[in-house]
Amino acid sequence: MLKYFEVTFIKGFSEMKVINKMEKLDYKKIGEDLKKGKLIIYPTDTVYGVGGIITNEETIKNIYKAKDRSFSSPLIALVSSAQKIEDIAYINEKNREKIEKLMKTFWPGGLTIILESKKIVPPIMISNGKTVGVRMPDHETALKIIESAGGILPTTSANISGEATPRSYEELDEEFKKRVDISIDGGKCPIGTASTIIDMSSENIKILREGAISQEQIEKIIGKI
Repeated sequence: MLKYFEVTFIKGFSEMKVINKMEKLDYKKIGEDLKKGKLIIYPTDTVYGVGGIITNEETIKNIYKAKDRSFSSPLIALVSSAQKIEDIAYINEKNREKIEKLMKTFWPGGLTIILESKKIVPPIMISNGKTVGVRMPDHETALKIIESAGGILPTTSANISGEATPRSYEELDEEFKKRVDISIDGGKCPIGTASTIIDMSSENIKILREGAISQEQIEKIIGKI
């Protein structure tokens, strides 16, 4: 049974109220809380993530604060469907066929695609850059949570910067859990390895991080990089 822990977020992380609900997840309530600006720890197919609503810049700042993360490190956007990708990013027309092939093959799954961002993406989320990473996870709970927030959820790994990335709820740092409002216990992540990141924002396609999907697997679909 999944657990839904709701905590009151206090500036400075000094106090916390915890409610342990051993019941089916109330996605409507989760969505309402996220839209109010609360932060959530939740399982994905790769690793546990921490996220918050994309339309609230203060929420995104709180993600960075919770992680002790530098604002120079961008977050990625997890989406509930492939159709959401063009809500937040432009697809380079010269790469469109390759991007669509990759999405068809590896989405939902462990592939993050870097594209030119649209204005809906807050500059703080992408370190004042021009691109955003987008991924659709292969995890039913994650997809329902993302959908409850409007289909797009800025996310990064659920750990204090410099610490190990959690692959299960048990691996989450207790101090970090105190820094968010909602924690979802989904057990172990099926893949347990961070996503592969591929930059397709220009004609110069590059793999920035090899993770759950190998370069060899990618090149079988779109050719040599």
